[in-house]
Amino acid sequence: MKIRIVTDSGSDLSDEEASELGISIVPLSIRFGEEELIDRVELGADEFYERMNNSEDVPQTAAPSPGAFKTAFEECFEKGAETVICINMSSELSATIQAAETGARELGDKDIRIFDSKSVTGGLGTMVLKAAKASQDNHSADEILTLLNDLRLKTRVYAAIDTLENLKKGGRIGNAQALLGSMLSIKPLIDVSSGIVEEAGRQRTRKKSLLWLRDKLSEFEGNIENLVVMHARAEDLDEFLNTLEGLIDQTTIRVSALGPVVASHGGPGVIGICFTLKN
Repeated sequence: MKIRIVTDSGSDLSDEEASELGISIVPLSIRFGEEELIDRVELGADEFYERMNNSEDVPQTAAPSPGAFKTAFEECFEKGAETVICINMSSELSATIQAAETGARELGDKDIRIFDSKSVTGGLGTMVLKAAKASQDNHSADEILTLLNDLRLKTRVYAAIDTLENLKKGGRIGNAQALLGSMLSIKPLIDVSSGIVEEAGRQRTRKKSLLWLRDKLSEFEGNIENLVVMHARAEDLDEFLNTLEGLIDQTTIRVSALGPVVASHGGPGVIGICFTLKN
């Protein structure tokens, strides 16, 4: 392929998805106390969730080094790429995109386009998958960036979380600060559609918060595509999917497990939805 796609591990793409479309994933790092481990390399999802459930330390994340991006870009060019498009999680949530920009500058004579998805997890992942498929179909770099701009404007991300503790300690609470005062007595709902964490609502029970997600989808009924249901090993995932019967064709839903990067901030049990608007 003349155009190769690079992203970061906040995209939560599976190894199979990345391999099939030739996508390069640059991993962030996860810290438990003083120990720092590279996502997907030194720390797999199973070990991460076990540690998060048993550790007194709330996991923290760190952006990749510029050198990690430089290496990924160089490998793409070595494989014959003429252009690299690097699609990263929201610059409002992570310094990852700054590292990508620095890595690109170190290869000043190469055609590297850096794109801020203003999204994360399923939202970012959908953009990356669409860009990689467009590359396979021999679309130009400008055409792919136009596609990405359109997707960015139409992407919506909402989530129901059990606790704000991880978001608070990780410094990613954003405009949802008002939720903190009653964090013990509510089930918070957040909106990350603009690339920052914002309050979307609050419910008294977990069941009601998941019904809120379903109702949010119903607001856009007929105008939804690329639906992704994200989860942090939530025990009630199937129960939530069952609530979507009759609203969404189940065969069109991409179910995606949250990797260590996003789950570090969302905490255990998160269920989220991401979709793009048709118009």
